[in-house]
Amino acid sequence: MITSVEVSEEGGVRYLHFGSHWIQGAMRLAHPDALELEYTRHMMFPLLLHRDTWPRRVLVIGLGAASFTRFLHRHRPRAMQTVVEIEPAVIAAAQHHFRLPAEGRRLRIFIADGYEHVIASDREFDWILVDGYDSKGRTGSLDTLPFYCAARARLADGGILAANLLTRHHGYRGSLERLAAAFAGRAVALPACASGNVVLLAAAGAPVDVGARELLARARSCKRALGLDLLPIAREVAGRGDRFRL
Repeated sequence: MITSVEVSEEGGVRYLHFGSHWIQGAMRLAHPDALELEYTRHMMFPLLLHRDTWPRRVLVIGLGAASFTRFLHRHRPRAMQTVVEIEPAVIAAAQHHFRLPAEGRRLRIFIADGYEHVIASDREFDWILVDGYDSKGRTGSLDTLPFYCAARARLADGGILAANLLTRHHGYRGSLERLAAAFAGRAVALPACASGNVVLLAAAGAPVDVGARELLARARSCKRALGLDLLPIAREVAGRGDRFRL
């Protein structure tokens, strides 16, 4: 449950809070479509694993400050986004303070529980982004084996799930084990952010296999084309081995 939704500003950045000092989202006023927080950039890592036309169908669970939605709305204009947010006040804050794009053919917003929405859905998505938390930093049912199994069933061939985890309470090993169990072992944790956030990735369908040099080349291309700097995380991942496999 979210007790309250609050907005603050400092140094040209607007922040979203759920009744505490914890930052739930951010937007730089001078560059509203950029991804301000490091973990939101890590969530975009799957862009390095597919062609420029990917994705076409995106499910975002947890709207927050609408960072993913704004970025994809601008830089992936052919993508159809479905956003599921349980708290109406968060949607109102995103509309009034964080430049949430208007609903239309490219964007649909549902007020619903993310777990229940995925369980009941029969749609397929290329990319599922999971970033849902309450005011105490709890994910609830969004970090369970049944949810991950249901999300796996909603992914198209070649689809990817990206989940943001706060590690200050329980770490991420248990979450990674649950995700791997749902995806037949095809799950990895990206290097941790300075904030302690860790992004987990899982894939369905055709194997992902990208050489380290190619990964860095794609990150440079992404920076030129989208203004999105994934080079720091790409270098860390490339430093783990000659290839990135998922």
